[in-house]
Amino acid sequence: MPPPKKNLLVQVEEYLALALILPIATLVGYVIGYFLDRAFGTSFLKIVFLLLGVISGFVQVIRQLKQESRNAGQ
Repeated sequence: MPPPKKNLLVQVEEYLALALILPIATLVGYVIGYFLDRAFGTSFLKIVFLLLGVISGFVQVIRQLKQESRNAGQ
């Protein structure tokens, strides 16, 4: 028996979340680095945390895509 089709709103939510994960993770990493730079008087933590945000965003996107492919195969 084929799995039931998802509601349109559920599909929209999943794709919207997928599209927003990377930019939000990047922004959060940058903001954390910015405030740490201001607190410690440095200028490199923005870049470090920006890169950590980008990496974590990609990891989350890959996890989400793997989960979706597993759910589609069932």
